[in-house]
This record gives sequence, structure tokens and C-alpha cells, in this order.
Amino acid sequence: MHPSVIGIDLGGTAIKLGQFTREGDCLGQLQVATPQPASPEAVLGAIAAAVAELDPAGTSLALGLGTPGPTDAAGRIARVAINLAGWQNVPVAEVLEQQTGRPTILANDANCAGLGEAWLGAGRDVQNLILLTLGTGVGGAIILDGRLFVGRNGTAGELGLITLNPQGPPCNSGNQGSLEQYASVQAIRRETGLEPHELAAKAEAGDGGAIAYWQQYGQRLGAGLASLVYVLTPEAILLGGGIAAAAPLFLGATEAELQRRVLPSSREGLSLRLAELGNRAGMVGAAQLAWQLLARNAS
Repeated sequence: MHPSVIGIDLGGTAIKLGQFTREGDCLGQLQVATPQPASPEAVLGAIAAAVAELDPAGTSLALGLGTPGPTDAAGRIARVAINLAGWQNVPVAEVLEQQTGRPTILANDANCAGLGEAWLGAGRDVQNLILLTLGTGVGGAIILDGRLFVGRNGTAGELGLITLNPQGPPCNSGNQGSLEQYASVQAIRRETGLEPHELAAKAEAGDGGAIAYWQQYGQRLGAGLASLVYVLTPEAILLGGGIAAAAPLFLGATEAELQRRVLPSSREGLSLRLAELGNRAGMVGAAQLAWQLLARNAS
């Protein structure tokens, strides 16, 4: 029997679990509904039950969990969880360790997605990358030398909240004109009144206004990425999330903007790529987090 861990992706409507070997082979998957109301007790009970169902023999060595919100630096406590009621400083790792008997670690869902793409997805051939998820908001993850960078208190890597326009629209974060205010689904709705897939269909049908909007979208995204490239000099930038489906309409403009704004010495060998794992990325990355926990515990 190959040693394995379980990666768990906790979302507002569903909990996805996958059992993975060290090489990344998936031995089994399971999806269960997120309890409603999603109290910490109900959710953690559901996760423990799902772990027992996926791995009835109890052979998996550790659990990794992606949560929709920030964790502490040690990956033990969910500070808050977006779309889950009543989550304030929940000692998730401690509770799951008691309920399942396995060492447990957590990270926010965008960080898990970045780790998943770095391990088995679009970034598997590089050691330094950033991931941006272009969705309802703009999430981010930073992988340096193959490891997740979360900063001194666990909250680094909020790549969507950098400032693009000091006078721009207010952001939930308290910032104004953040990259998220120009690159998210909400931004496209605000500026066009359309969903991204509707706007993409119009552009693909030859609508000049829609085509021009996607060009502008690509330029703004490129300007935001330029700041990140200057600071982090990644080998690859991965783009995921729902809006990435429209990449053929804006990626050329994004690449042109990066070339225009970033010194060649800072972008040498840089590639812009689309994430590959889709909604499996968080679960895969959570499993890699569990493997890294076991490696640390062993050393």
C-alpha cells in the first residue's frame, strides 16, 4: 500500500476530498455537501465523517485543508472563513486531529490552489511562481523555491489587493482602485453590465466594443502583474478562475503590457500560463501541504 495523505477543499457549498500518494497519484475522491448552516462544529464533523468514508482503513498519514479565508502563520487556526457563518479563530487543526487522529494543517484556498498548480499543474516545471485566480475577487498565491510564501503572520500573498489606481473604486479591503477592482467578475459586471462569459461571446462574435474591453482588461491586468514581477521575479505567472476561460481575448494584451513595463532583466525567461487543474487545484494543493507537514515533522 502506498503511503498517502488526504487533501480537503472546504467551500461554501461543497467539501471536496482526495487521497494522494507522494508522487501525486489520486487513490480516491469524495465530495460532500457543506452543512447548512455551516457552523464550525457541523463543518468539522462533516469533514471528519468524510475522511472516515474516503479512507475507512485509516491508512492516510495526514490531512491538509484549504479554507475560504486567512489562517494563522502555523496553519492551525482559521481566522475567518468567507461565506461560512460564525467562523472566528476556529482551532481547525486541533479539532480535526482529535476527531481523526491525524496531523492536520491548513492554508487559505488560493494558497492551496497555487501549491496544487505548482505540484501537479501548470507550474510543475518551475520553482518560483505566482498564481492569480480571476473570479468573484482576485486571489493570489506565491511559491518561492517550491514552497508557499505566507509571510510572518500567514496573510501574505494577497496579490489582488495591490493598488492599480489610487483614485479608483473602493475595495472591501479598505483599499481603493485595487487590481481586484479592475480584474474581477465584479469589475466586469460593474463596467459592462454583463457576465464575463456573455462579454466573451460578444467579442468572439466580432462586437468591437467587447473586443476593446477585453484589450483594456488585458492591459490593466498586465500593469498589475508588472508590479508583482518587479518584486518577486517569478519564472511563471499562472492565471486561474472563471475569467481565465476568456484568456484568448486578453492574454496578448497582458503579455505586451508586461514587456512594455518590465525591464528585461526582471522578466528574463518569464512565462504567462493558464492554470490547469480547475476546481481540483485546492484539493491537490491541500494534499501537498499535508506532505510538507509530514516532511517537517520527520526532520
